[in-house]
Amino acid sequence: MFPKPEAVWLPIAIVKMSRFYVDLKGLLDTIPHSELIKCVSRRIVDRNVLRLIKLWLRVPVEERDKDGRGRMSGGRQNKKGTPQGGVISPLLANVYMNRFLKYWRIKECNETFRARIVSYADDFVILSRGKAAQALELTSAVMERLGLKLNQDKTVVVDVWNENFDFLGYTFGQTWFRKTGKRYMAASPSRKSVKRLKQKVRAILRPGEKGAWPEVRDRLNALLQGWSAYFCYGTTQIAYRAV
Repeated sequence: MFPKPEAVWLPIAIVKMSRFYVDLKGLLDTIPHSELIKCVSRRIVDRNVLRLIKLWLRVPVEERDKDGRGRMSGGRQNKKGTPQGGVISPLLANVYMNRFLKYWRIKECNETFRARIVSYADDFVILSRGKAAQALELTSAVMERLGLKLNQDKTVVVDVWNENFDFLGYTFGQTWFRKTGKRYMAASPSRKSVKRLKQKVRAILRPGEKGAWPEVRDRLNALLQGWSAYFCYGTTQIAYRAV
């Protein structure tokens, strides 16, 4: 059984706001090494550590398809991107993305566009009161200067008063209080997140399972507890009942 969620604080007011969800095209493949090392060197002064990071960025990576055919990427001649699947790659992506966030703060874009920005690695959302188009134009220009490009297929502008959007496994937007029919803004586990969890539960409780029940039970509990620990924010009752 899922634990009862505690009261949560919604950090960003989204009532009557426009927003755009931004996805950077191949961020981990396109970060320029020279600029990334400049960002890292502002935080790390140990030359040995910096050398290790440089070596990490240029390590050759072998990928294999479903037929077992291999393909090499990276290597000494590589001057862009971080290794896909590398444990340090998300951290380096966040370090580089901080250049954009710093520019946003210095130029006081929160006030200019009446906006707030929330980022996670190569995904971020900008919430703006009526100036989403202008904020998107500025973001695109700054990304070009950083050597990055917006993924035009996934970067969209949405009016959150009329449409919902998904971010980091949650659905944000308008919902209704069932008892009164009153509308309010909420965050809840997305349908995709609930669907994926159902599939994992179904795999554990498959009819042909021959494992001992205590073992199966422990795996199931670990899955549910981990999921509910992340999805304990906002309105969760409908998602919990579905699971």
